[in-house]
Amino acid sequence: MSDAGAAPPPGSGAPGPAFDPSLPWRRARSVALRPEPFGALVYHFGNRKLSFLKSKTLVTVVETLAEHPSALATLVACGVPEAQRAAYVKALADLARSQMIELRESST
Repeated sequence: MSDAGAAPPPGSGAPGPAFDPSLPWRRARSVALRPEPFGALVYHFGNRKLSFLKSKTLVTVVETLAEHPSALATLVACGVPEAQRAAYVKALADLARSQMIELRESST
């Protein structure tokens, strides 16, 4: 993967930074989650992308990313079994590419 670098300006249409699960992430400020029976709809008001989270656990992960020091710590805190973490990391990487989640400043 390429260097994480800085996030592109909002609305630039440029892809987000490469996803590194050891870094601190959060739901992007311009993103709204709408709970659904299957999980949630995720809408980005800047780039107008719509995504589906097909797991309630993934919804919880996305909603709580900002409460933990890294995406991996969030997966652990949300009870994602180790055997399933690679699939969740891939899902989070897809969300980062579509700018649904973004890097945040580390609280350390």
